[in-house]
Amino acid sequence: MPFTLSRRNVLAGALSGTIAHWAGSAAAAAAPGPLSLGPPRPFGFDGLKRQAQALARTPQAPRPVLDADILDAIDYDAYGQIAYRPELTLWNSAPGAQPVRLFPLGRYFKEPVAIHLLERGQARQVLYSPDLFETPAGHPLRRLKQGGFAGFRLMSPGGRSDWLAFLGASYFRSSDPFDQYGASARGLAINSGGPAAEEFPRFSAFWLEQDGHGGLTVYALMESPSVVGAFSFGNRRGPAGAVQRIETALYFRRPVETLGLAPLTSMFWYGANSNGPRPDWRPQVHDSDGLAIWTGADERIWRPLNDPPRATRNSFLDHRPKGFGLAQRDRSFEDYQDDSVFYEKRPTLWVEPLTDWGAGAVGLVELPTVGETDDNVVAFWTPAQKIQAGSTLDAAYNLHWVAEDPPAADGARVVSTRIGPGGRPGLAPRPGARKFVIDLAGPALEGLTRASGVRAIVTASRGHVDNVSAYPVVGTHRWRLMFDLSDVGGQTADLRAYLDRNGQALSESWLYQAFP
Repeated sequence: MPFTLSRRNVLAGALSGTIAHWAGSAAAAAAPGPLSLGPPRPFGFDGLKRQAQALARTPQAPRPVLDADILDAIDYDAYGQIAYRPELTLWNSAPGAQPVRLFPLGRYFKEPVAIHLLERGQARQVLYSPDLFETPAGHPLRRLKQGGFAGFRLMSPGGRSDWLAFLGASYFRSSDPFDQYGASARGLAINSGGPAAEEFPRFSAFWLEQDGHGGLTVYALMESPSVVGAFSFGNRRGPAGAVQRIETALYFRRPVETLGLAPLTSMFWYGANSNGPRPDWRPQVHDSDGLAIWTGADERIWRPLNDPPRATRNSFLDHRPKGFGLAQRDRSFEDYQDDSVFYEKRPTLWVEPLTDWGAGAVGLVELPTVGETDDNVVAFWTPAQKIQAGSTLDAAYNLHWVAEDPPAADGARVVSTRIGPGGRPGLAPRPGARKFVIDLAGPALEGLTRASGVRAIVTASRGHVDNVSAYPVVGTHRWRLMFDLSDVGGQTADLRAYLDRNGQALSESWLYQAFP
């Protein structure tokens, strides 16, 4: 089904038993202990859609931040001193259930979200209490007059770590498959990298429901000045990592210049392809090293990421895409040397459309950065249809948190991209020339030799390309594609390269944006 576009974060033991039986009991308004629940109310995803549609007919109501001065005092260090009481973990001792813990408010998460527990079509809101959290004496969280929750996280067995968290605006992320957080996803991106001011929709309410199979279904209401959305997240863990089945219905209050569906957010400071001296002692620092696309025409594309000299946005036109994602392909510790945050363990995020997404483009926004603490990369799908006030949009997709993007069955993929001075080894570098060295590996290259007729196909939007070669790297299963680029006249050049044999592509297409 194509897009439809038209005008228009429970007490253990006793409480787990209470939750299993409160459906329809309006008198059971509170659970024993510091965790209390509101009265039961009917809930369903269709009803949430109707609520979102009704809200979209009116402007977003302003919501003043309460106790802003106290929240400002809960900075990064103070926030790290807050611990949710483990004995109050929701569904902690329910057999086969997914345990959940809640996040408090703080400097970076000032707007509370409503969190409900859902069972048999009845929802009860979790009522805030500071006694849900352990804090040092005199901590500012204890001074809040109007407390609340900022989000929640799904705990791994034993409760020593979490594997999925919803926290801040419409952000969520998983630590699967290597128990290491990295890139994030969002519910929606609006005007990211465009001329209009970027807008950050936020999830204002959640409903959590055990799915009976070890997973957790999350329903969410998303709001912003431009859109109201109803979301369903089916969250489960598999052998390859976490998988989320996401359905969304979006209702637009006003026109949107650039819509970003299934947005992924990451960080790229520098990598093997970065020019100039390294700004840090580590060889590479990034959560993701490239954008992978599987087009509707079955072409595979790999676009290495950049820390650009200026904000850039690129669009890759497509029709009925099979998937796209921000990937971390380099899994060697030696290439990062960071034994604290382990960049080689950062997850790859892969978007798999479940419906016909029609015509549009994969967008890539890259922002300049001077460190590793800021996300500076966004990738998303933008439908070709223009979004007007009154428009609606339905979509469904899987989001995979895995080790690698799906490989082509019989093709070769890019393993690394390196850049250096142009010219021939042993001779003085050619002024103004750069050498691009691309290593590839995969089934299509196995058994091929220099005499097999493999060619490097290279094109550039400007400048002169020469010294083109392709050959197997001795002692490895890799092939190397090399070329020089010169005479770009101080301009940015868009590059494309792949390996070919007898007119048939052997590899994915390598795309790159070479800055002056």
